[in-house]
Amino acid sequence: MMAMEGNSNGEEFAVGCILSIKTTLGDEFEGQVIAFDRPSNILVLQEGIKVAAAGPKRNIRLLKANYIKDFSYLGQGEDPLDATKCYFDLNALQAREQSAVRQAEIDSERIGVGVTPQAQNLFDALFKTLPVRWDKTVIVVMNEVRVSSPYLPESVSGGTAAANDRVRKVLELERKRLQSRSGSH
Repeated sequence: MMAMEGNSNGEEFAVGCILSIKTTLGDEFEGQVIAFDRPSNILVLQEGIKVAAAGPKRNIRLLKANYIKDFSYLGQGEDPLDATKCYFDLNALQAREQSAVRQAEIDSERIGVGVTPQAQNLFDALFKTLPVRWDKTVIVVMNEVRVSSPYLPESVSGGTAAANDRVRKVLELERKRLQSRSGSH
C-alpha cells in the first residue's frame, strides 16, 4: 500500500484509481475514482468496488477534495465508466425525481404562510388525525370546519355539529399539550 501525498493539481485522482480515504470529518472508506472536477475540486467516487461488480447498483459519493485528510493508493481498477458495465436507468431516475417533486409539493401545502409557529403546531396536530389544509391563514378541516386566528376552540365555525365539536376538542387538547411543553422548558 503506497500512501500518496495530496498535491494541488489533482493528478493523483486519475480515473480508475482505487483509494482508501480518510476525511477531515472522520469518515473512512474505499472507493474508485470515477471523475475529478478541478474547477469545483470535487472527486466522484464509486464505493464498494467488489460489491458493485456483483450487481447493477452502485453507491456514488461526491467529495470535496479539501475534506480529504489522508488517502492511500490501493491499485488500479477497470474503467468505472465502461459502457458495457455502467448504465443509468433513466426511467427509474425520472420516476424518483417526479415522486420527490410531488412529495415536496404536498409537504409545502402543509406549511402556513403568515401564521404563527403556534398556529402551525396546531395545524400539524390536526393533520395527524384529520384531513386539513390551509386557506390563507384559516385552517380548513374535513373541507367544512374552519379555524380562524387566534385558533381557539371559540374560533371554530362551519361544518356539522359533530365535526365542529371534534375539532374543538382536538384544539383544546393540543393547546394544553403545547402549553405544558413550553412551560416545562
